[in-house]
Amino acid sequence: MPRLSLSLLLGLCCSVLLAAAPPARADIPDETYAALGLSRDASPKDLYEALVRRYHDPEQGHGKGAFGDLWEPTPFTRYLDPKTLYVAPDMDFEATRDECVECHTTVTPGWVHSWQRSVHGDLDEIRNLPADDSRAYKKELIDQVEANLHSMGVLPEGQALGNVSCIDCHMGVGKAEGNHKADLYMPDAANCGQCHVQQFAERESERDTLTWPQEQWPAGRPSHALSWQANVETAIWAGMAQREVADGCSLCHTMQNTCNSCHTRHEFSAAEARKPETCSTCHNGVDHNEFEAFSLSKHGVIYAAQGASWDWEKPLAAALGEGGQTGPTCQTCHMEYNGEYGHNLVRKVRWGFEPKPEIADNLGHEWFQDRKESWVQTCSNCHSPAFARSYLDMMDEGTKQGIELVKEARGVMNRLYEDKLLVGQTTNRPAPPAPDADSPGAFAGLFFSAGNFPTAIDYEFAEMWEQHIMKHFKGLAHVHPGGFTYSEGWSRLIRSLARIKDTDTQLREKAALMQRVEALEAAGGRQGWLDLDTPMKRAAAGGAGVTLAGLGLGLMLLPAFRRRRRG
Repeated sequence: MPRLSLSLLLGLCCSVLLAAAPPARADIPDETYAALGLSRDASPKDLYEALVRRYHDPEQGHGKGAFGDLWEPTPFTRYLDPKTLYVAPDMDFEATRDECVECHTTVTPGWVHSWQRSVHGDLDEIRNLPADDSRAYKKELIDQVEANLHSMGVLPEGQALGNVSCIDCHMGVGKAEGNHKADLYMPDAANCGQCHVQQFAERESERDTLTWPQEQWPAGRPSHALSWQANVETAIWAGMAQREVADGCSLCHTMQNTCNSCHTRHEFSAAEARKPETCSTCHNGVDHNEFEAFSLSKHGVIYAAQGASWDWEKPLAAALGEGGQTGPTCQTCHMEYNGEYGHNLVRKVRWGFEPKPEIADNLGHEWFQDRKESWVQTCSNCHSPAFARSYLDMMDEGTKQGIELVKEARGVMNRLYEDKLLVGQTTNRPAPPAPDADSPGAFAGLFFSAGNFPTAIDYEFAEMWEQHIMKHFKGLAHVHPGGFTYSEGWSRLIRSLARIKDTDTQLREKAALMQRVEALEAAGGRQGWLDLDTPMKRAAAGGAGVTLAGLGLGLMLLPAFRRRRRG
């Protein structure tokens, strides 16, 4: 009985402590301060300025990229990289803070209505919330924003921030008026970061915390922080002539440039950004079907069945407690690291966006093992550590088994290419547009076609290594059984491998037959067997002619013989 009482007392104490503790928010990693040459006690002003210098540096991934001279933006592309490409409309007039709102209430009312619903539109509503309101934690965030602006000298010391209006984001924080042509800009992530330094630094820290030990990927990638660089420095994206099609890639690679891929303008709702549908716009489809895999998993079913009753206004750190969540979402798993929640989503990344042999062969390395243990901690929010480890081991082994199929197919394709046996390879295989280069099953073959580039089997292999293996891994990673066994994943990998092997056999049998024909022709002379250039050929041809003539005469007389017999 005393032991039970002690347990109850400890439980009550823990409950009180958890209720009183502020949400566990991720800190800015030491690696970022080191990369920026700052100490941890740097002021918001110094931290922000250092972040922006790196963020806007073309050598650090900003702008048009290494192939920028090969492509020009469409009018729409200019909105996707606003700092580099956007040009303000030719509307030369002055506008005050209030006039912006008045004009756009008529011109673009949807923007204004969305903004009016936002925290930006009425900061005092947040300031006046009771302590038990789910949004009350935002009071601290407003204080943090004001402290940032005080540090930068943008907001006078001791002055509170009024509402955040059109002019603050599109002309400058705190401005009273501006010129619609000379001063107008489309905000990028750095503009958001001026107020939200902590969140901007968290996102930018992805560059510093994803350094692959065997250089399986470039430093800082794949990540949101360098998503635009990954886009513009993909050779076929830069080289393809169909720029409007290329913009489809760009639409999901803008996270580096703006914050509104997740925080939809102009409401910028944190509650909306916490829902899986926010991720679904980009994390879907043939090569990264995370949303489909999640939705069809037991986790996704729990969300679909019960999510409407969860309190989405609660911060992520409180989601599985006060928020009432009974299952994980994209955000509760991927924005958490060692018990804290923030905007760095890559500190647990182990496989990246393409399961590679170079990763599979090094999973025992300390770097990968540490990240695996962080995943065990995440999964232990709902499962036992033993259960979590057993599933992560299963995921790793299943992924490696899929990689082996891709390796086998790659060997077949490489040998066909080296032997110049692909259809049209020596006669009708134009190179893909620069700066890309020809290779068997090239990624470019998914976006460019000329002559026999790609062949059907090139395309099949490109789907295999770029899409089917990813679906296999994503099905495993998101616990969607059909996604890695029969519906997608393994079954599709087997199908592609079978088609590649069949084509290999057919092409090699054809090549062997052609060699035999060429050998026969070579043995009979340059003119070939039917050229009557020897006595033997002429005699044989004469004999064949007599035989054919006799056969023809017989066929002509056959009806007469039949009539005679009937008569």
